[in-house]
Amino acid sequence: MKKRFGNVMFGLATFAALASFAGTAFGQEHGGGKTMMELFEATGWVGWLMVITSVTGTIVLIQNLLEIRMEKLAPPGVTSQIEAAINEGDLDRALEVALSEQCYFGQIMAGGLIMKEAGYEHVINGMEQVSAEESFKLNAKISNLSLIGNVAPLIGLLGTVTGMISSFQIIETKAAPTPADLAVGVYESLVNTTLGLFLAIVFLTCFFFMKNRVTRLSLNANLMAVEMLKNTRLYEKDRH
Repeated sequence: MKKRFGNVMFGLATFAALASFAGTAFGQEHGGGKTMMELFEATGWVGWLMVITSVTGTIVLIQNLLEIRMEKLAPPGVTSQIEAAINEGDLDRALEVALSEQCYFGQIMAGGLIMKEAGYEHVINGMEQVSAEESFKLNAKISNLSLIGNVAPLIGLLGTVTGMISSFQIIETKAAPTPADLAVGVYESLVNTTLGLFLAIVFLTCFFFMKNRVTRLSLNANLMAVEMLKNTRLYEKDRH
């Protein structure tokens, strides 16, 4: 429970820290002349798309942090039951336990043990095939972070275009527009671009963090499964 809380807080703290940094950068760039709320108001309706994107990405990140962890992929209760059955030489019971669980570890053990009659090599091959499938599913879950990270700068570009349109409309309607007249459209363009790039940096960074996490945890679970299978009579037969 403490580890889960720590993972959630890590995700939120990272997002908050980057948001604070962006806010400071805004203030320094504009000499503190505009508040963050005033800058956000300059983004127009595209800014609300940014808000929806950031909230969605944060929810996806927290969900992935909670679901992709060792306690979920290889629950201690499941691993202990399978290990106990293997140590007792009861591979049928180990297979039954593995089939009854929908976790990563249960699935790869089931994929291997279901081939127990064919020998140890076939068990390992079966486990590797299921492992590849389950790893693909985990990577598909975190791919939404990559999607959000790639869409965000496009939304920012959309805001850039709408801001430029606003500026040109002012130029068209006024005979001698002042810089202050054009500033609104320029603000809309620049702030939207900055927000889009900021969200892209945040969520693409989170995506690669989660990608490395999936690789590390799935590898640990695979090694655990192989070590358990070495205690079976199938391994002993294969060695002899």
